[in-house]
Amino acid sequence: MNTVLSLFSASVSELKKNPSGLLQQSDGEPVAILNHNRPTAYLIPASTYEEMLERLEDAELMEIVESRKGQKSRAKEVSLDEL
Repeated sequence: MNTVLSLFSASVSELKKNPSGLLQQSDGEPVAILNHNRPTAYLIPASTYEEMLERLEDAELMEIVESRKGQKSRAKEVSLDEL
């Protein structure tokens, strides 16, 4: 059996009936959508999804920064006016 990674869950049938209601009942927390008692999806508010994407992008940018730290000696200094 798969682990459910949320405090709230609902069946696919419940999701079809009232998706907005599920988010309202969960007070913005993720809702595990179950199909035959197994999680198949998670319903989250749009704002939560947007925040997750921003954090992922920040993490990817941090990886780029970290990978380029060792290349500082090869960098060419320019002024903002030259850009």
